[in-house]
Parts: sequence; C-alpha cells; structure tokens
Amino acid sequence: MSKPTIKTAPKTEDQTQAQPSGGMGALNAVRSALFFTGYAVLTITWGTLGILLGWLMPYRARFTFIISIWTGMILLWLRLTCGIKAEVHGRENIPSTPCVVFAKHESTWETLFLQQLFAPQATLIKRELLNIPFFGWAFRLLRPIAIDRSSPRGALKHLISAGKERLASDIWVVLFPEGTRMPSGKLGRFSPGGAALAAATGQPILVVSHNAGRYWPAHRFSKRPGTVQVCIGEPLITEGKSTKEINNEAQECMRQLTEQVDALS
Repeated sequence: MSKPTIKTAPKTEDQTQAQPSGGMGALNAVRSALFFTGYAVLTITWGTLGILLGWLMPYRARFTFIISIWTGMILLWLRLTCGIKAEVHGRENIPSTPCVVFAKHESTWETLFLQQLFAPQATLIKRELLNIPFFGWAFRLLRPIAIDRSSPRGALKHLISAGKERLASDIWVVLFPEGTRMPSGKLGRFSPGGAALAAATGQPILVVSHNAGRYWPAHRFSKRPGTVQVCIGEPLITEGKSTKEINNEAQECMRQLTEQVDALS
C-alpha cells in the first residue's frame, strides 16, 4: 500500500509546547474546571431539550439539533476556555457519500469533533452508555449501534446487520477499531468488527488519525492549549478483500497517518 498523501500546513508555535509546570499547570487546571462546568451545564440542558423535542423531528433534523449543535457549542467552549483548536489535513479525501470510518481513539475530543466532520453518523458504542442520564437518553434517539461487549459473537452480528442498514440509509458508520483510548502517538491492535462490516458491504474505509491526547489526555482532568492535528487518508478499497486483509491494510494506513501527525506536532 502506498503511503497516504495529504497536504500539510507549517507547524505553529503551540504545536511544539512542552508539558506545562508550575503556574502554567495551575492555570490549565483552572481553565479545565471552567470548561467542565460549562460542559456539564450544556450537556444537561441540551440533553433535556433533545429528549423533549428530538422525537418530534425527522432523523436528520434530529441529529443536527441534538448532536451537531451540541458538539459545536462544546468545541467552541473548549477553544475559549482551554485554547484547544484543530487543523484538518486531507479533508479532500472525504468521499461524497457515507462510508465506514476508522478513527484513532486517544481522548474524549475526537468523539465530539468527528460528529462535526461526519454527519449524520452512527457510532459504535457500549450498550450501557445509553443509560447515562441526559446524554444517553438523548443519544438513544440518534440510531447509534449499541453492542453488548459481554457477547462478542452477538456484538459482531449486530454490528454487521445494523451497520449495513445505516450505510444503506446514507449514514456514516464511525468506529474506534483499537477499542479503547490509547496514549497519544501509540497504536493498539485493531479489532476485526469494522473490517468485517466493510467486507460484508464492500464499502471503503476512511482512516483518521490525530493527536488529541496531547491536549486532552484520557482519564486526566487538566488540559493543555494547542492545535490538534487531524490527518485523513485516502479511502481504502475493500471490495473483494477478506476481513484480515482489510484490517491489516487499515492498521498500516493508521500507522503511516500517525507518523504524519507526529511530524506535524
């Protein structure tokens, strides 16, 4: 497979920052507290509105109202409070019709940003997330692909059947094939579910890497200001290939894209 080709922009000063310490670390903690306060208020308010009004709307209008507007407000608030913004490379590689998206998982940030980049979308999630007050209740209205991880065979069967239906309805299917958040710049082994869906449908896979974990690390309260670099590869053709071939090709593409992200960081 040839190396993914994307157009890149020159590095900016905030992409080369070191780990903050002392006064800067304390300031970041204060800014992070301010962000989480607004995040909670917006989520409770918009989740409640989504539950009350979303069921009255057709699906695409419902997605825009509940998800697109909410994530847009959260990302704007994140930029204002914590100074975290994004730069996308390879946007021209996004096809005009929805397909399967394999995204790197490092942070909460990408779960918000990708909702803006690929809309409307069905995200593969753990079934128990639908029980989270406000957020989960509203999320039920958006046709996510919710699986029971305690039953791998049943989860795979549901992913393929539900994924086929979403793609046929012109809805993006967004997956995090590593299955869990990884440290920034590190790659995990891909689970075969997404590749099995691509093999069953013949739909291309779009691979997306980023370095959000540098600025919004998983399982950490404090955030750092900076520009998240997002790299999107060219669509991978899957028709006529096995699940293993697709998964190997997608993982190699992710590795190459992650190297390009690191070069921009």
